[in-house]
Amino acid sequence: MQSDLSEADFRTGVTLQQAGRFAEAAELYLRVAASRLTVNLAINLGACFHEIGDRDRAIQYLDLAARERPREARIRRVLGAAYGEAGQIEDAEAQLRAALAIDPADGLAEMALSSLYLSVGRYAEGWPLLDARARLHPDVVPAVDLGIPEWTGQPLSGKSLLVWVEQGFGDQIQMARFAGSLKALGAARVTLGCRPALAHLFTTLAGADAVVPIAVGAAASVTPHDYWSRYFSLPGALGVTLETLPAEPYLAAPADRRARWGGFGAGARAGLIWEASPTGFNAANKGLPRDQAQRLLDAGAISLQPGDTGAADFADTAAMIETLDLVISIDTSVAHLAGAMGKPCWTLTPYVHCDWRWLRDRADSPWYPSLRLYRQTRGGDWSDTVDRVVADLAAAGLGSP
Repeated sequence: MQSDLSEADFRTGVTLQQAGRFAEAAELYLRVAASRLTVNLAINLGACFHEIGDRDRAIQYLDLAARERPREARIRRVLGAAYGEAGQIEDAEAQLRAALAIDPADGLAEMALSSLYLSVGRYAEGWPLLDARARLHPDVVPAVDLGIPEWTGQPLSGKSLLVWVEQGFGDQIQMARFAGSLKALGAARVTLGCRPALAHLFTTLAGADAVVPIAVGAAASVTPHDYWSRYFSLPGALGVTLETLPAEPYLAAPADRRARWGGFGAGARAGLIWEASPTGFNAANKGLPRDQAQRLLDAGAISLQPGDTGAADFADTAAMIETLDLVISIDTSVAHLAGAMGKPCWTLTPYVHCDWRWLRDRADSPWYPSLRLYRQTRGGDWSDTVDRVVADLAAAGLGSP
């Protein structure tokens, strides 16, 4: 009878885990493990604890599984990611390299190792590994079939280059800065392919000679170029390091949008973004619960959520941001926009799966000098982080007008 109950609990746990209900799944798995801990159960427990930010127990169970199955790349990969989130960089690197030694075609291990290197500023090692994204995620990193060569660092003097659309809005905003770097290398024409919501904003970008809006799944007409590249391929080809990263402001609100939104906010000094796209990376961990967002709204911030402001695109949002003294944002595209504009932005970063671009254990960002990072201290609990933001708002006199 006990065996039947344990098997039923395990199956229910798998269903919960697949639905993203990791804490509930872990509770059921622990109930099963009390009578018999199998390798598969240890893997699932470790994966669930990894997803809820219980770093010690994630490593405990994944390490057990790796000892039992030392030649299984998937276990080494997830264990490496768990070590990385715990800040154990050497152990993380060792496990991820072991995964790739077992399965050199493991693109997920390449991406995890790339994120690890980039998160500690080892950019020269991290950029090439990002190439795996194209074969892993063709839906958001679409193939390029233009009959011209890819730019991988060849001389650009007098040449034209097309930067092809990929990934999310914030990703494109972050990497659009390199249009100026391409022009500095002598490129005669730099064209940016981007999502339509970014097109008007990107007309303010120094270094971009043309902007081509490209809708998801739609054909795009682009004039011939000498080379093509993708946004996240640019820093590697340019040899970008933390020391050479261009960090001056590079975007602004177009003049027509300034005229439209000049009165936005009615005297409010701080704007707030608390929700991310539900389909974006790490959406479940990045957003603020409504009660925590309400604390910031009560402290005097006004909503910058597109559904509240009526913004049609990022040019509208940029014009709204220009009327404010401060943006408070979770890790989402508006944080990148504020940083690209040089606007002070207090960015709330998640404890679970914090993105590599925010590096580690620092409150500033070399990508955006105007940003201040507020790091979540516990998975699933934003209260301490919001406490600090509310206190700093009051201290800076940026609360209620």
